[in-house]
Amino acid sequence: MSKVFVLGGTGFLGYYTIKALLTRGYQVKTMALPPLPADDLIPNEVELSLGNINDLSDTDIVHLLADCDGFMYAAGADERALPDAPALSFYYHANVLPTQRLARLARQAGVKKFVVFGSYTAEFASLWRDTYPEYQQQPYPNTRLLQEQVAFAEGEGAMDVTVLRLPYIFGTMPGRLPLWKMFVDQIRDQPVYPALKGSTSAVTVEQVAEAAVGAMVHGEHRHTYAINAYNLAYKDFYDMIVEALNQTGKTQVPIVPFEQLRPQFEQLDAQAAAAGKEHGIHITLSEQLQEEAQCTAPKVTQAVLGFKDHDVLASIKQTLAKCVQNEETVK
Repeated sequence: MSKVFVLGGTGFLGYYTIKALLTRGYQVKTMALPPLPADDLIPNEVELSLGNINDLSDTDIVHLLADCDGFMYAAGADERALPDAPALSFYYHANVLPTQRLARLARQAGVKKFVVFGSYTAEFASLWRDTYPEYQQQPYPNTRLLQEQVAFAEGEGAMDVTVLRLPYIFGTMPGRLPLWKMFVDQIRDQPVYPALKGSTSAVTVEQVAEAAVGAMVHGEHRHTYAINAYNLAYKDFYDMIVEALNQTGKTQVPIVPFEQLRPQFEQLDAQAAAAGKEHGIHITLSEQLQEEAQCTAPKVTQAVLGFKDHDVLASIKQTLAKCVQNEETVK
């Protein structure tokens, strides 16, 4: 039985990855930032350490990983952050440098499989290099692409490194509120909430965990896997939020052209710049891309990684229900 180290095991993705690994008979070791989000979150058979792995010395990290065959990198900063400008520097230090260091030390420790939990923004920044050349230069996708390359380079010749390019992810876990609460808050009590005509890839968190194990077992070195299980139109998503809030008939979700909303998006970017901040993907471009279908072919990576079919719509509704339930509990 091999042992796998999960970085960020008490987080949303790490928690489900641990569950998937245990179900398949792996031993698991994890390190995560304190405190635990819920009592008894991590099963007793998991070797759990609370702390910041970036504070450990190289020697301590190599020792920590010495008995592990696999490494799941389920940590880092996502595009929701609004850091001080330049955002490129923030994401470089948050995602690129730690990944490079831990991949290098994992290789030294004898780890053979290293899986990075990345972003589907890297997928579309690559696919749309000609259509939207500015996308690849945005701080967040730019550094996600760089994160992949440094991890590949550190593993070369001794450790297989694969990347999951992850889209919208739905599900719930003990002690943590779904990140989708931010959308619920935006739509609550609004008479109109416009949507753009595009769509996005969507998966359940269980599928992410299954795909991570599949990438570790079946993934090829230097390969990226953009997973998808459901093409989710933004209008349909907002309509589901309206329904979860019991605002059907009270909140309209019309599809409007991007150009109609461009001025307010440009204003948001200007406000961020005036405050010395910068979004990882500028709001204007991010919203413009929501006129596109940011969807990959569901079966392509599923056949390789072996993650199962799940009821994504049911997971979305369950996730939104928890967001609304939390609001009502607070009230």
